[in-house]
Amino acid sequence: MPTPRAARRRPAAGPRHLHPGAWWLWALGLGAAATRTTNPLLLLLLAAVAGYVVAARRGDAPWSRSYGAFLRLGLFVLGIRLVFAVLLGSPIPGTHVLFTLPEIPLPAWAQGVRIGGRVTVEGLLAALYDGLRLATLLVCVGAANALASPARLLRTLPGALYEAGVAVVVAMTFAPNLVADVQRLRAARRLRGRTDRGIAAVLSVGLPVLEGALERSVALAAAMDTRGFGRTAEVPRRLARLTAALTLTGLLGICLAAYGLLTAGGAGWAVPVLLVGLAAACAGLTLGSRRSVRTRYRPDPWALPEWLTAGSGLAVAASTTWLAALDPLAFAPTVVPPTAPELPLAAVAAALLGLVPAFAAPPPPRTTATATTPPAATAAATDRTPTESRRTS
Repeated sequence: MPTPRAARRRPAAGPRHLHPGAWWLWALGLGAAATRTTNPLLLLLLAAVAGYVVAARRGDAPWSRSYGAFLRLGLFVLGIRLVFAVLLGSPIPGTHVLFTLPEIPLPAWAQGVRIGGRVTVEGLLAALYDGLRLATLLVCVGAANALASPARLLRTLPGALYEAGVAVVVAMTFAPNLVADVQRLRAARRLRGRTDRGIAAVLSVGLPVLEGALERSVALAAAMDTRGFGRTAEVPRRLARLTAALTLTGLLGICLAAYGLLTAGGAGWAVPVLLVGLAAACAGLTLGSRRSVRTRYRPDPWALPEWLTAGSGLAVAASTTWLAALDPLAFAPTVVPPTAPELPLAAVAAALLGLVPAFAAPPPPRTTATATTPPAATAAATDRTPTESRRTS
């Protein structure tokens, strides 16, 4: 007979939920790769890789339907960036003028800012590349939000971050459920023969959506109170101060190292600072977990599919960073003068490593939860055993 620890870590046979931490590491790896380039071809390839994995391994839970909203948000951000470049100009000098807008005269204290004027090809290309990079980041975050269950992600957080994690998870859950409520109410209006377009339709849908959000919040608060959320153990004051100091120092070190890694010439000192920050943060989180008295029911296993998923995202980030240092012009095409972007074969191979989860990750189990089911109730329903389900029915 296997030991209880081994039995707890053994993944279930058949469809199961992948560890949410693996999905977020994969998505953050793709996002980190997107920050290292402004090549539109490579950015579109990364977005296509994320979209293919979402289409292959997305479930039918409410949060899984939020990917389309993130796509629309990315397109909106790209459009806003281009509009600002047209109306407010661009700091990129250019000689290829497309058209000229009437320029509004501004006072002397607003020198350096203009509204209207010349619109050049170089300025539009620079705005397009920057906006596309930000849109790709949003697509990667949307992929993680559509693949990883927020409730399961909350269970994997250390005890020291549990309270902050609840706030983040509730905020992450609100948007997908809001989209699901809007879709459900619009479908109900169409079935009744009413139009779902126009200001009147939006106003009639707004009140039921707010009412559903309020009911969901009350149900989630009741579930958290029933499970003993907020109960902490007594710890000495010196230990609490040491925990706070280590955690704050570690997080500041990680942020400083991330800034150094994303800038040119900062890799020399950023790696040691990153290691020291990670060590301090891990020590602080380990000490802070002592005040948590909660237990985990059916913790998600970390098996070979999780290693392959997380490793593929990290491999995309590492290989893209290395290739960008070897060939900067291929990953950052110049706009002065305008040049056609090229897509090296090595960059394509690095981006295609992100497709590993589409084949290595297990398919998610199908649930019968509706869009109005609270996140806490949905997580509890997916964690029930067959015997418990028969007793409930």
